[in-house]
Amino acid sequence: MSDADEREGGHDDREFVVVVVEPETPGNVGTIARAMKNFGLTDLKLVDPPEIDRDSEAYGFAGHAREDVLPNADTVTLEEIIENYHTVGTTAITGEDARRHVRYPFKTPAELRESLATVDTDTALVFGREGTGLNNEELAQLDELISIPANPDYPVMNLGQAATVTLYELRSLFLDEYQLPDVEHERAAEPEIERFYEQFGSFLAEAESRDHKRERSERLIRRLVGRAHPTSKEVTTLTGVFRRATDLMEHADHSERERTGDRTDERDGEPRAR
Repeated sequence: MSDADEREGGHDDREFVVVVVEPETPGNVGTIARAMKNFGLTDLKLVDPPEIDRDSEAYGFAGHAREDVLPNADTVTLEEIIENYHTVGTTAITGEDARRHVRYPFKTPAELRESLATVDTDTALVFGREGTGLNNEELAQLDELISIPANPDYPVMNLGQAATVTLYELRSLFLDEYQLPDVEHERAAEPEIERFYEQFGSFLAEAESRDHKRERSERLIRRLVGRAHPTSKEVTTLTGVFRRATDLMEHADHSERERTGDRTDERDGEPRAR
């Protein structure tokens, strides 16, 4: 295949989508659609969007994206995105260290570009609301976080600006004229990873009685796995390990209850029925 053919056909089958959660103004949706068109993306997904018609600001701000990106935008739920994509959330307000684990660790868009350059995975870039961004509950469900370096006295950017800067930094992942490095490994499918999270949750239900500790551990493991980009084999192995550990703990707990019951019966002088 010639270089021209490779550029024309793209370099891989990875899918990148842009997700906007509860945008308040059609104009920002149009601005994001235009930025997508500028930097090589076409798949826009909206969670609880405002009404967008062809006479709205969205089409006025979209430029040539009014021809394809904007009219083809899908309305989805955030849950659907989490189930089917490697998710990258955007936030202006970050945690300073591991004690603020909901908004930490995070990457800059440039660091995310380097991280994803050699990983084969379908990825969703998730942007939040104009006024409040993504809330902690939403961020806790996402795999990775990015934050745009800005003036610490005023780090919050306009939604359209934030999307434009992010897509510019990531442009080499989307545009055909930029050749990606060879993919080093293929990331496990999202349903496999979600099954691991479910099994890890079952393990925690046996190992940790305090709700807040379990919730924090689940968020931390999601962040860890999100950064690691595990293969299908790795995720399957980890799921099996935690399944066996959970089974052993359940068996040990059952045996302990049986022993406790035997001693109680003997003290009462009533042999336990066999």
